[in-house]
Amino acid sequence: MDKSLLKFYKNKRVLVTGATGFKGSWLSLWLKILGAKVCGIGYNPNKNKNLFYSLKLDKIIKLKIADVRKKKELNKIIKSFRPQIIFHLAAQPLIYESFLKPYSTYYINTIGTLNILEIVRENKFIKSLICITSDKCYENNYSTKGFKENDKLGGEDPYSGSKACAEIVTNTYIKSFFLKSNTLGVATARAGNVIGGGDWSPKRLIPDTVNSIVTNKTIYLRNPKFNRPWQHVLEPLWGYLLLAKKLYFEPKKYSGPWNFGTTRGTITNVLEIVKKIILFWGKGKVKFNKKNKFYEQENLQLNINKAKQKLKWKPKYSVTQSVKVTTEWYKKTLIDKNHPLEITKEQIKDYMKK
Repeated sequence: MDKSLLKFYKNKRVLVTGATGFKGSWLSLWLKILGAKVCGIGYNPNKNKNLFYSLKLDKIIKLKIADVRKKKELNKIIKSFRPQIIFHLAAQPLIYESFLKPYSTYYINTIGTLNILEIVRENKFIKSLICITSDKCYENNYSTKGFKENDKLGGEDPYSGSKACAEIVTNTYIKSFFLKSNTLGVATARAGNVIGGGDWSPKRLIPDTVNSIVTNKTIYLRNPKFNRPWQHVLEPLWGYLLLAKKLYFEPKKYSGPWNFGTTRGTITNVLEIVKKIILFWGKGKVKFNKKNKFYEQENLQLNINKAKQKLKWKPKYSVTQSVKVTTEWYKKTLIDKNHPLEITKEQIKDYMKK
């Protein structure tokens, strides 16, 4: 871990949208460990199975319940907190849900991003902004070479399309407004299929698998042979932390799109991931479910050469290590009854030592 991150983030005012989400919870806690003053913007989720509340983050950071679709609401919070750095993670994150609610998916993911960009344009105290999108923002031509940051954007489902739109809007604002500034850096970050402890989202592989194992039910897979670039949640978050620091000091040099994916040759299909979970857990049985009426992209791979060369970032975990650490989180909290906060802190600190 770059020790200069500890020095940089200490006492920095950092705002995280989507703080009550899976990635937002991990990021908020990591920022607190680094010594930052954190304000989170989030919705009011079901507290029974939500990582943010499992970690007691509502007692650790400032939390403002707000809707990213409401610009005035956001602007009031941001003007009050005066963050130096913003990580924009708030989103409707599920492909499955985007087919059921396409309008709200576009509204949250695209207009929500536009609202953040406008607020940042209007308030000069912000130095770094990273808008988190997705590897699915690319037009998928099923290439095995890996998508580069300047490849064509697209989207064959509402979720992917909404993230591509967010990329285009952000790029337009960078070129039209932000590159003229010497004091503000703005970037987008695209990551793969992140996994990690505390994800309880419906219709997602890891939570569904864990729930099936814990309740002694069969694990049903929709697309067992679909390939995915699986990575532990800490991998892209480390990239975001590095990038925000670079944007802070050299905004023009580091503004623009960035990929934070896996290394070549690590793409793994859904069935192999479940087999690894079963191995590390010590039990579980799997069957295939052919009832999948929604389109899902496969064979997605990101080219990460830009981040490796310019940020000195690269993944630290193999796919097997990522699955092992994830499985351990669920086992330790659900079976061994360890507190989620302690296990999550432990895993962040272990990662920082690598």
